[in-house]
Amino acid sequence: MDVERIRSAFPALELGEVRLDGPGGSQVPRPVAEAVAATMTAGLANRGALTPGEGRTEQVVAAARSAAGDLLGSDPRGVVFGRSMTQLTFDLARTLSRSWGPGDEVVVTRLDHDANIRPWVLAAERASATVRWLGFDPVTAELGDVAPLLTERTRLVAVTAASNLFGTRPDVRRVADAAHEVGAVVHVDAVHLAPHALVDRAELGADVVACSPYKFFGPHLGVQAADPDFLEGLRPDKLVPSTDAVPERFELGTLPYELLAGTTAAIDFLAALEPGEGDRRARLGASMAGLEAHEASLVDRLLDGLAGIDGVTVHGRPVRRTPTVLLTVAGHAPADVSRHLAGAGVHAPAGHFYAIEASRHAGLGETGGVRAGLAAYTTEDDVDRLLAAVASLTSS
Repeated sequence: MDVERIRSAFPALELGEVRLDGPGGSQVPRPVAEAVAATMTAGLANRGALTPGEGRTEQVVAAARSAAGDLLGSDPRGVVFGRSMTQLTFDLARTLSRSWGPGDEVVVTRLDHDANIRPWVLAAERASATVRWLGFDPVTAELGDVAPLLTERTRLVAVTAASNLFGTRPDVRRVADAAHEVGAVVHVDAVHLAPHALVDRAELGADVVACSPYKFFGPHLGVQAADPDFLEGLRPDKLVPSTDAVPERFELGTLPYELLAGTTAAIDFLAALEPGEGDRRARLGASMAGLEAHEASLVDRLLDGLAGIDGVTVHGRPVRRTPTVLLTVAGHAPADVSRHLAGAGVHAPAGHFYAIEASRHAGLGETGGVRAGLAAYTTEDDVDRLLAAVASLTSS
């Protein structure tokens, strides 16, 4: 990949700092910021077809649904926008759980971010349904077998497409196929996968897939995608005057049109990471393939370097992973390691990053570890600066 060309689009990188904090929110390129600003000053209005302002607003919404559909391999008519992935998941959990009752079962995994755990656990508790937990190997961070947990009473299985703590990419399709055999709905958290690989809702076997644009160069927003026919069968809480059409019936209040424009710009930016031809989905495929190769090379360099530093432990050895590495340093609290790195101009935060169940299950408790997340704008020099900073801490 032409990493220098990509980096030139990010004003924040001109500060000279190493940004390995992308899993918590990536940096933003100029085209995204410009799209947000231009939309806010474009003379928009509430949605409609009477005035030019109404028409412009409709175009912004339609463009964002189309872009998100291309990103997630899903029908744009089933794309729902919300304040965050967390908010959208809580809303969906409340809606789906209305049909649950005593004896019904929900499966969640200990590998997931809490946003794909707690909404389902709380909804199950309110419905007096049973929660079944799918564990993972604390050493490899590989997800266990879901089949023994499934019964004819399983109503939903929630699973991550990529762990935001260890980078693990489970075999989601295998989980989904097993869940569908017993008639369960499958909800997939693709927040941590979407910045690193091409997402395809149908290929994953997901009934619903969710992501967050601010993890892939966009604004703070949540996106949920499902088959429109699936959404037609759900009756969420809504205001009486608001439309009953899908997907709008799931979107509470007025949409943040400027953030939708920024999301479209972010997806277009992703599609242009590598030269490509064809429609946007095809260009996304080419770009994400190039991105995976770029990030795989860098994460190998990072893992090899960390293996040569005494006192460093890398947590998780998944077979398939995103370029995300969780580490601890013997004799140093993760927060102190992160502080040391920050002093060297390297941003690699510490904590459990809301994957609290995963951190506990891996024996890291509430403290977690230091997370280094690579991105399209990461260079070999960035990796080497992190390694040098960690080595300087252990040698001292």
